[in-house]
Amino acid sequence: QLQLVESGGGLVQPGGSLRLACFASGFTLNYYTIGWFRQAPGKEREGVSAIMGNSGSTKYLESVRGRFTITKDNTRKMVYLQMNSLKPEDTGVYYCAAVWVTAGLPMKVYEYDYWGQGTQVTVSS
Repeated sequence: QLQLVESGGGLVQPGGSLRLACFASGFTLNYYTIGWFRQAPGKEREGVSAIMGNSGSTKYLESVRGRFTITKDNTRKMVYLQMNSLKPEDTGVYYCAAVWVTAGLPMKVYEYDYWGQGTQVTVSS
């Protein structure tokens, strides 16, 4: 059974860093694209970053480009989101999601089939 479990969220001051982790069980990362999404209170869930399983190609939301880095470790079945220079507007519940590899790097909620339970990130002084 395919499952995704996020960890690493927490409270951090503006300018700080966090590393989120997504453990993928029940499937092989090479065959799936993994996306990170976030949802702030009262807002729609948005795609933050994605990494393609076979090629390792990546994509980022413009507002996080240069601050966030997505990586994966196929052997450990882990996908990471390193978040630096965090801002209050980065606050939200962060989710990882998976979809069978297709052309391109999807960043829309409806394009993904499997979801984790989410981890809270709060950026506040």
